[in-house]
Amino acid sequence: MKDSKYSSNQKITVAIDCVIFGFVSEKLNLLLFKRRVNPFKGSWSLVGEVLENDLSLDKSANEILYKLTGLENIYLKQLKTYGELNRDPAERVISIVYFSLIRVDEVFKEIKSKEDAKWFPFNELPELILDHSEMVNDSISQLRSIAKDQPLGFELLPKLFTLPQLQILYECIYNTKFDSRNFRKKIISINVLEKTNLKDKSSSRKGAYLYGFKENILNENKKNMGSYNTKDVFRF
Repeated sequence: MKDSKYSSNQKITVAIDCVIFGFVSEKLNLLLFKRRVNPFKGSWSLVGEVLENDLSLDKSANEILYKLTGLENIYLKQLKTYGELNRDPAERVISIVYFSLIRVDEVFKEIKSKEDAKWFPFNELPELILDHSEMVNDSISQLRSIAKDQPLGFELLPKLFTLPQLQILYECIYNTKFDSRNFRKKIISINVLEKTNLKDKSSSRKGAYLYGFKENILNENKKNMGSYNTKDVFRF
């Protein structure tokens, strides 16, 4: 006998939405899309799709990002479920939201070629449809919380970067200024960076040394999301 709690009369659509962060022109940016269909056709939106019956939540989110960027193993974390009764005027829709961090230098050309996609500085976002602004605000709060325990900068920066670039990234994430000497001292003290002999001379003749995150730190961090005591660096 069929259990009555599994009612065939239930009509609910499940969607996956992705909040995609990138570091563009020394600003924290969000990737948005113009809706191609009604309702809200032509309005700015997060990228998302209706969940396919044969896909898990994580698999669906990964496929959305793969179709967009052509990349695999992108940082992706489930954020929250949004299920207010009237959040979508078209029908009852429950949205599971993920937030993602991508290296823009690896995918910029491909994303740029999509006419309906555009990077927006986080502090200059246009009006978004439905409750997407709430999703974005919840995502940045989660990003700020996680970044205090884990070195997430490597997910947004090129593989090699200068310490000023790293500082600017975290200033964008936290929307605050750090003392340069203090930041340099503390970020080096947590022993996650590896200095190279290469220099970036784009902003000065003397140049600034390029750094990378230590490979063993990256692998361990991706494996079990361990903590690396970065709290002291971003304490304010």
